[in-house]
Amino acid sequence: MNQSAPGKAILLVDHGSVKAEANELLEEIARLVAGIAQGYHVEAAHMELAPPDIAAGVAACVRAGATEITVMPYMLAPGRHSTGDIPRMALQAAEQHDGVLLKVSAPLGVDSRLAEVILRRVEEAGENRG
Repeated sequence: MNQSAPGKAILLVDHGSVKAEANELLEEIARLVAGIAQGYHVEAAHMELAPPDIAAGVAACVRAGATEITVMPYMLAPGRHSTGDIPRMALQAAEQHDGVLLKVSAPLGVDSRLAEVILRRVEEAGENRG
């Protein structure tokens, strides 16, 4: 993602998949976030199974000029990956870059806007009956 970044970046991280179309969804959401995240460079990475991995995502943020990177686990619940694996892997990656402050946000969790998306998907399913 190319967006000017005066030192701040967001790194969206999902689990990763062997299916390319699943991985492309994260790229698409990263583009959407980049479109509204003024002052942030936005990248996407996968915890495993597909490139770019977390280390490559952190490096891309640093190359874009970021000195403060917030890693956002693109997952719903605060499970093992979002609270353990992703933060650990991101911190290890950040250690390779002097002067980089790395933070990890909570996963998506509960938000009324997600309820709206669920209702929209349910309504779309009704429209797509064959």
